[in-house]
Amino acid sequence: MNVLLKPLAAAVFSLGLAASASAQTITLKVQHFLPAGSYANTMFIQPWCDRIAKESANKLKCQIYPSMQLGGTPAQLVDQVRDGVVDVIWTLPGYTPGRFPLVEVFELPFMMQSPEATSKALWDYVGQYAPQEFKDIKPLAFHVHGDGVFHMVNKPIKTVADLKGLKLRAPTRQTNKLLAALGATPVAMPVPQVGEALAKSVIDGALVPYEVVPSVKIQELVKFHSETDPAEAAIYTSTFVFAMNKDKYASLPDDLKKVIDNNSGQALSGQIGKVFLAADAEGKKTTAGNTTNVIGKAELAKFQAIGQTVTDSWVADITAKGANGKQLLDGARALIAKYSAAK
Repeated sequence: MNVLLKPLAAAVFSLGLAASASAQTITLKVQHFLPAGSYANTMFIQPWCDRIAKESANKLKCQIYPSMQLGGTPAQLVDQVRDGVVDVIWTLPGYTPGRFPLVEVFELPFMMQSPEATSKALWDYVGQYAPQEFKDIKPLAFHVHGDGVFHMVNKPIKTVADLKGLKLRAPTRQTNKLLAALGATPVAMPVPQVGEALAKSVIDGALVPYEVVPSVKIQELVKFHSETDPAEAAIYTSTFVFAMNKDKYASLPDDLKKVIDNNSGQALSGQIGKVFLAADAEGKKTTAGNTTNVIGKAELAKFQAIGQTVTDSWVADITAKGANGKQLLDGARALIAKYSAAK
C-alpha cells in the first residue's frame, strides 16, 4: 500500500469500528418475581421492552428474567439493580419492610380508588416528599395496583367478625396492621409463595388484587372472593417501583437515554396503573366458577373505622421518626384528588 494511503486507511478503519460500536445492540437484563405468563409481564413489562426496542431502532433491547431466574429473592431486587447485578427491576418497596417508610402512606387503608390517578400521584409524591428513599437507583415509574380483594378457602368475608382467628396473607406492613386490627392473623409473604401456602393450609386466604390470581392459581385453591364496593376507596393497594441501574443509564449514549426518558416518569406510571386495572378484569374472569360477594355498605363503614386507626398510627409513628406524618398524608391525598379530578 502507498505509504500516503496508510494513515487514511487507518482513519477509515477506526471510524468503521466506532460506527460499528455505536450501532451495537445494548441488551438490558430485566428481572422480576412473577411468571412469564403473568399480566404484569405480558401487559406491562414486555410491551415496555417492545417500545424501547422500536423507538431505538433495535439499539436497545431487553432480556427479561421472570420468576427471579437470575437468582435471589424478591426482597433483593432493589439491591440487585443498585449493585448492577441486573439493569432493570420491577418490585414492591414493601418487600423490604421499613426501608421505604415514606411511600407507605399510599399503602394505608382506603387511600386508592383509581390505580391510574393514584400511580400518577405516587410519582409526584416521591419527587416532592421522598426522593432520598430511591437515590441509589433510577426510578422509571412508580405505580399501584387495583382494589385488594379477600380470596378465601372455606368461607366468604361479609363482616369484620368473619375475619376473627383466620390466617391471611398480608402484602404490606400496613395491611399486616389492618388485618391484625380486624381480628385476623396476618402472614407476610411475597406473591410467589401464596399458592403453596394456600395448598398446604398454611393460610386460610389471601388479600391480593384479581390481577395476581391466575399467576399463582389462586382461583383453583379458594372458593370465595369478597370485594369492597368499587365506588369506595379500596381496602388497600401496594406500591411498586420500576427502576434502572444508575450507572447503566449514565453509560447510554444520549439518543438512547432519550428513549428511556420518553418511556419513564409520570405518564408511564399512570399507564401502568391503567394496565393493572385492565389486568384485574382479566384476572376476575378466572374466578367465574367460584362465589363472589361485595361487603355491604354498613359493614364496610366498620372496616373503614378500623382502617382509620391504622392510618392514625402511621402518622404518629412516622412523626416520631422525624418526618411530618400529617403533611405526608395530606400531600398524598391532595395529589390523589388532583389526578382523580383530572380523569
